[in-house]
Amino acid sequence: MIIIGEKINGSIPKTGAAIAEKNEDFIRNLAKKQSQAKADYLDICASVSPEKELETLRWLIDIVQAETDLPVCLDSPNAGIFKDAIKFCKKPGIINSVSMEGDKIEQVFPVIADTEWKVVALLCDSSGIPDSAEKRINVFRDILKKTGNYKIDPSRIFVDPVVEMLCSSEDGINKVTETIRTVKEICPDVHITSGASNISFNLPLRKYINRGFIILCMGAGMDSAIVDPTNEDMLGLIYATEALLGRDEMCMEYISAFREGLFGKPA
Repeated sequence: MIIIGEKINGSIPKTGAAIAEKNEDFIRNLAKKQSQAKADYLDICASVSPEKELETLRWLIDIVQAETDLPVCLDSPNAGIFKDAIKFCKKPGIINSVSMEGDKIEQVFPVIADTEWKVVALLCDSSGIPDSAEKRINVFRDILKKTGNYKIDPSRIFVDPVVEMLCSSEDGINKVTETIRTVKEICPDVHITSGASNISFNLPLRKYINRGFIILCMGAGMDSAIVDPTNEDMLGLIYATEALLGRDEMCMEYISAFREGLFGKPA
């Protein structure tokens, strides 16, 4: 499971306050803790006004790269910012994100085509979020054609099936899991990722919904998640689910993570 640490995101109130106050120690500590928890990438989202976003991203990237050598996941709704933001990064990471909305792909794919950068691709377009798995698959096929046009290997694509609030869903997450399974059937080399918390907005005890969501999506083929890697319960659940799905030979990854203290307390 590819873990993208979610904590350096200005939309999280405490992190947003630290960004506004230019609290380097707070950001550095988030990077350190997520790195120690064995995240594979660290998401960096400024969540500030457009005129401040690039300089804020640079400030965040510099702090993170001074603390850890983990690659970053640059997170912004503004596709045009990535061209400049990747120049601040010491190594290729993930662009988060593109979609078939407007010209987002045309802004990002030429920038990363001849690099090792990966990219999150949301299955939505200019008409919004498709209301069926079939329509989301059609968006995926369109994105796949674009990757071919720019000679971007599918293994560099992290497909986000688009998760909506469970409390407003008519069929739970069936639409999402059907989309995941079909995407993997069409192109086994792509990755599937998603934030774990979107599903539980406006519900009590959200952690239970988030954990159930992760298990079901991993069973459908999801192999990446944007989560808090310092949350031992979530991390333990992910390692356990990997083992239960037969993706962890002899449960060695699960055992190793436990012994390293990533979750639980070794006897």
